[in-house]
Amino acid sequence: MLKERIESEMRQAIRSGDELRLSVLRLLLAAVHNREIEKRTKSGEAKGATLTDEEVLGAVRSELKKRLDAVAAYEAGQRPEAAARERAEADILNAFLPAELSDQELEALVGTGMAATGASSREHFGKLMGWMMGQVKGRALGDRVAEAVRRKLSSQ
Repeated sequence: MLKERIESEMRQAIRSGDELRLSVLRLLLAAVHNREIEKRTKSGEAKGATLTDEEVLGAVRSELKKRLDAVAAYEAGQRPEAAARERAEADILNAFLPAELSDQELEALVGTGMAATGASSREHFGKLMGWMMGQVKGRALGDRVAEAVRRKLSSQ
């Protein structure tokens, strides 16, 4: 499971003295733990609610998005050294995500989505985005998907 892989890599980071990696993995495991607590609370289980790999990937994506937003904020605030650290943290988190779809694969998927949903103009953007996000399942950031959908719908 993905959670065990993260825990294993955290132990390796402790042994090797890699403080940045250790910090990122500790925060990630805390986010996973919080989601487990949330899941237990919602389901009413006393204990033992574990997350699926897909749910752990959701936590990784959430943490990655925080880092990418921080990079943009630090760059806007003229803080390149802080932005570089956030980028390094994002790189560590990216290692746990599945490979991203290429632009060509994404464009082909948009075409398939247009045929499946009947979307043909900008007013069908939300419908097509909903279908696309279900198909992409974390293999592309939402911003990239939205841009590909906008391009395809505007060229129609």
